[in-house]
Amino acid sequence: MNNKPTLHTSLSPALLHLYDVRDSIVVIIDVLRATSTIATALYNGAKSIIPVDSVARCIELGNQMDAITAGERDGKVAEGLTYGNSPFEYPREFIADKTLVLTTTNGTKLLHMALNNGAPTVITGSFPNLSAVCDFLVKENRNVILGCAAWKDRFNLEDTLFAGAVISRIKENFHINCDSSQMAETLYLKGKTDLYEFMREKNASHYHRLNGFGLEKDIRYCLTPDGANVLPFYEDGRLVVHGK
Repeated sequence: MNNKPTLHTSLSPALLHLYDVRDSIVVIIDVLRATSTIATALYNGAKSIIPVDSVARCIELGNQMDAITAGERDGKVAEGLTYGNSPFEYPREFIADKTLVLTTTNGTKLLHMALNNGAPTVITGSFPNLSAVCDFLVKENRNVILGCAAWKDRFNLEDTLFAGAVISRIKENFHINCDSSQMAETLYLKGKTDLYEFMREKNASHYHRLNGFGLEKDIRYCLTPDGANVLPFYEDGRLVVHGK
């Protein structure tokens, strides 16, 4: 009898309903750029991040709490918000001890879907906090769903590569009978020596989109492990550093 916890990968928010999140840790993955930015802001001392699914709610909460309002739609700063979704917008001297209200095209939407479906534990994952995610999942020894935010419900490469990176590190601790997890690991192992070059070579849609906005620096940062190695943990309506 196999008594290891299970691990599954949902390649898109449109597929999340196929998985029972109610007894699992759900990892929200939106590498370019929401979850990379969340990890970076918290690593740089943000008090908390409140993820919301609409620009209007973002502005409303920002006014109520005197918080920083930020977010993007289709890769650009959302209309009505001051700041966007680049990790470089949140250095320590700007974000330390502040609350950030954030809305993004894909990542915050998926986070709310997981919560609405009854997920008891939600964390966010990206290459900048890869080790923190892996260490937490192994230590907790519970079922895991790696949830890729994708792009408007369409599969994307970078979130799947991150899922594969997690799987390649922790698979010995889990029972994995999941074809999307096998595929994610295969892709990661193929591209891991230079993820940026792999994305470029495959002409990945999100690479193409962000490069069109001159955001090569963002892409490279978001594909580099452990530059902001903290664990964003969702509790009481906000993301905070786990164990802090």
